[in-house]
Amino acid sequence: MRREDVRPLLERAARGLPVPDLADTAWAGGVGVRRRRRRGALALLATVLVVAAAAALLSGTGGGNAEPVPPTVPPTPFGFVPPSGTIAGMDFWMAPPAGSERFLDRVVTPLGDLLRLPDNPPELRVQPVRRIAAVLLAEQSGGHFTPLLLDEDGHWGRADLDLAPISSGPPLSSASVSPDGRLVAFPQPGEMALLDGTTADAYRVKLPWQDVRSVSWLPDSKRVLVSGKDRAYRVLVGSGGDGEQAVTAVSGSSDPAAVTAPYRLEGVAGQASLLQYSFTRGWTVQRTLQLPATSWVGQTFATTDRAARLFLATPLAEVSTPTSQPQIVAGISTTESAPSRLLVLGETPAQKPIDTPTIPVPTTPEIRRPGCCGVLGWYDDHDLLVQVVGRYSAWILAWDVQTGQVRRVTELEVGPIALGPGIHG
Repeated sequence: MRREDVRPLLERAARGLPVPDLADTAWAGGVGVRRRRRRGALALLATVLVVAAAAALLSGTGGGNAEPVPPTVPPTPFGFVPPSGTIAGMDFWMAPPAGSERFLDRVVTPLGDLLRLPDNPPELRVQPVRRIAAVLLAEQSGGHFTPLLLDEDGHWGRADLDLAPISSGPPLSSASVSPDGRLVAFPQPGEMALLDGTTADAYRVKLPWQDVRSVSWLPDSKRVLVSGKDRAYRVLVGSGGDGEQAVTAVSGSSDPAAVTAPYRLEGVAGQASLLQYSFTRGWTVQRTLQLPATSWVGQTFATTDRAARLFLATPLAEVSTPTSQPQIVAGISTTESAPSRLLVLGETPAQKPIDTPTIPVPTTPEIRRPGCCGVLGWYDDHDLLVQVVGRYSAWILAWDVQTGQVRRVTELEVGPIALGPGIHG
């Protein structure tokens, strides 16, 4: 056979065969490759999971039958400062020494960096407040006072209300502002004066005795506890008492500032108590405390899980205050879930004189005298606001009872002050 005869023979043999679709063939081949690759990847993933599970079971103590153990130590809060030790079984922290306050981190509030009496504030009727951040008193001729209200947005208003001094001094309590930030109550001889910051309206409630020294609001912003030495009354503000008397006698105390609600801290000689108030039973002891208190200063302020007040303490081996009596802020737990904590206001040791006369250096210990300081309220659920007064300056500090951290709020160039919920801004 010749070479040129082969091609015609092949063409005659292929005439009866179907023509293949090359596109379908290519697609089928690609799908097959993809399926083979997918099966391989799934098999590899299954193998990895099996190995990981086996490793997890074998990693526990006692072989693969060990139960996972949850962590027993809670995470450390951000900014945590280790405590200085314990007093009466409670962790305590030393407050920054007097004179160092201006170097602390600052909490920004409507009070500003330096709080002083405003110049010519507008009348409250012209520029009322929405929510009170602070109340100050401007002294007038004759020893009387005019209240000044600071709003949460930072503006001031002057109330047209004449306040007489009381037997203990200026007529302003630390707890004078209602919890809703609208009203201010002032102790007055034989009465209580009430001011509405949102309308500038004021009125007075007569009381059956003259020596009124302290006021403190109940959480509902409808009732005020008004107290003097050994006597106290509950005053209903507005309506909603369901037949309740406008003025109702309640159990008093030899310390008028101790009459607070919903909690109060009092008691000395290692027998301090945390008491809780209710309409039906008055004050009942919730727990007793072995605190080394000799007396208490200021009022008690409560938040969701702690009540706080300042006390003067007996000499303590845990705290070095050789020339002064220890002053301690107590943040006492009202629930089982929160630990009680203490903040000690110590004294600054004396320093050696330096050659630069323009820089004041205390050559004797810098101390905070008894009665100088006290609790002013809560900034939030864990930051307690404390007023401290030293030889050269006065401050409001914020103590975080969860972390122990102390920050500055503002420097004070004013007398008594009451804070309200508008402090948050």
